Amino acid sequence: MSPARLAAVAAAVLLAAALLRVVPGARGQEETEHEEEFSYVPGDEHGPEHWGSIKAEWAACGAGRMQSPIDLSHERVSLVRSLGYLSHSYRPAEASIVNRGHDIMVRFEGDAGSLVINGTAYYLRQLHWHSPTEHTVDGRRYDMELHLVHESAENKAAVIAVLYEIGGHDDALLRQLEPAIRRVADVRDREMRVGVVDPRRARGRASVYYRYVGSLTAPPCTEGVIWTIVKRVRSVSKHQLELLREAVHDDMENNARPLQEANHRDVSMFRPKPNKQY
Repeated sequence: MSPARLAAVAAAVLLAAALLRVVPGARGQEETEHEEEFSYVPGDEHGPEHWGSIKAEWAACGAGRMQSPIDLSHERVSLVRSLGYLSHSYRPAEASIVNRGHDIMVRFEGDAGSLVINGTAYYLRQLHWHSPTEHTVDGRRYDMELHLVHESAENKAAVIAVLYEIGGHDDALLRQLEPAIRRVADVRDREMRVGVVDPRRARGRASVYYRYVGSLTAPPCTEGVIWTIVKRVRSVSKHQLELLREAVHDDMENNARPLQEANHRDVSMFRPKPNKQY
């Protein structure tokens, strides 16, 4: 076996071992919806550097060794083609939109489909946005990051992250949701039905992705989350980004958690062979 193949196999084995180590609690995969208890303002008494000491159940925010987000630097990324294409099947489903104060969330009420990782199905529960991006790529931070949050029958979480930069094109999903976002703007905990939402508009068709094991990026910062970050950066219009920022509370317009230590975690990348179209 070639050295390159040995390295790929070793990376896959280490990732699988990391997945087996973590068994989150039944409700541990839910980010807190009480945004008045924490903030994203550096130096604030409720800021990111203090999240771990605000509540006992948030201790992982300060003491955890597998926290997210991280920088996806090329030095720690290994190409692992055995990861394969993302196996997901999304479908339109009834949904509501919620202003959680620290972000805008779309909660699916029906079956919006699932993502399969290592034979386990993770069902799409909700999606929400952060601005600017929480993950960075070789130190570069983009304008917005969408999180599609999935949960398995065993209450383990998997999140697909899509990065955006301001460009000349509207994002199709946000275009559909703009009227609803305006109606829930500046009203914390207001929830309204938005009819059928198609999550396929959010996922896109890009094949190349990063994969690592981390945590929720807001309290309680539960670890054991399988992260998939799509490499292709998508476009969002400036007015859509401003709409999301203005809808949340004033001190939450920048709702990106600072980068966390990688602590020697492996980051894998899937990329099809060169003769494939992607």
